Amino acid sequence: MSITIRDAIASDSQAIYDFIIELAVYEKEPDAVVTSVEETCEKIFGEKSSVKALICEEDGVAIGHAIYFYNYSTWLGKYGVYLEDLYVSESKRGLGAGKAMLKHLANKALGEDCGRFEWSCLDWNTPSRDFYESIGAVSQDEWVGYRLEGESLVNFARS
Repeated sequence: MSITIRDAIASDSQAIYDFIIELAVYEKEPDAVVTSVEETCEKIFGEKSSVKALICEEDGVAIGHAIYFYNYSTWLGKYGVYLEDLYVSESKRGLGAGKAMLKHLANKALGEDCGRFEWSCLDWNTPSRDFYESIGAVSQDEWVGYRLEGESLVNFARS
């Protein structure tokens, strides 16, 4: 068995989309995915994209992905890497694929002089939270996330 991590390319769009669906099922939100393979391809690999993706392979077969982008810390005066999604197919968990992708991104952050590498995790996802804490990640419990989307976003923007 050989685990490899590589930058995703446009022809990986179907695999990425499939992983997005699998992740939504895992997170108990299968009906929340409204994107398509085509839109996924355009938003990640299109000319105006600021989103990046990794593919994790076992012996040349995609078993997981990571979607990330750069943010900025005004206090540090540095960019950071924000991990939007990290997913490994259920049957391939425990092989070190998730940890390998996190290490890849941590090294990318260091190599690009980023001040932070951060992500969010659902509060009920104990296996993931335990894993993240086992590698030294610290939850940011003092911060409360907020979101405007859908009708609320439209209503606020137009008010």
